[in-house]
Amino acid sequence: MIKHLFQKKVTTLDHQVELAKQGDEMTRNDMLKKYQPFIAKSVSEVCKRYIDPTKDDEFSIGLLAFDEAIEAYSDEKGCSFLSFARLVIKRKVIDYIRNEQKHPTLSSLDEEYYDEEQMENPSEVAAAKDRFQMETESWHRQQEIREFKEQLKQYKMSFEDLIEASPKHRDARESAVQVARLVFEDDDLKQQVLEKGRLPIKGLIDRVEVSKKTLERNRKFIIALVLIFHGDYVYLKDYLKGVGL
Repeated sequence: MIKHLFQKKVTTLDHQVELAKQGDEMTRNDMLKKYQPFIAKSVSEVCKRYIDPTKDDEFSIGLLAFDEAIEAYSDEKGCSFLSFARLVIKRKVIDYIRNEQKHPTLSSLDEEYYDEEQMENPSEVAAAKDRFQMETESWHRQQEIREFKEQLKQYKMSFEDLIEASPKHRDARESAVQVARLVFEDDDLKQQVLEKGRLPIKGLIDRVEVSKKTLERNRKFIIALVLIFHGDYVYLKDYLKGVGL
């Protein structure tokens, strides 16, 4: 009995996740209770305000997202469980906020910032809503960039490296994106990038129409693109689409 209790104490978080996925409801419930502060903090980073677990709907969204993260997590994703859960929570809360903004009559923005007299001027309310949404999305973009910078550090890269390594000509950039998509869609090649931080040039040389020298020159840029495709980077992916990549 004592040995069993000791083993429970030293159980790693990854092991707890695996137990919960296998149907251990006690472990799952313990995790949902233990990590409530982590969930509240992750939600707060999105909402930019204090989150009360007993009152705020956003916390409930975050709690459900944490539970979903338990089911979806795999150590093959190239990040720790908490990093993965944090991304899932933020994505779900962002989706929730966006959905709420599509229904102005239900939006807390009206209730919190406008009294009945101010609500009589629809144009002012609409302008304020647009400004609020722009500021919110700007904040989310900044957060996403910070997260991406932190991930790049794990691969010993920086934004400055990407600027320097970015192909100067559009056709070269498009070619690099095609290579990155090929890597991302091939599980074996993708895992080599995520786990080792290296571009599998030998595995690519016979599958792409670019030279080994070009692959080596664009190595950092391609790895960064694979990380974006693999990660929960909504705005960076939109940016790539916007510039035709």
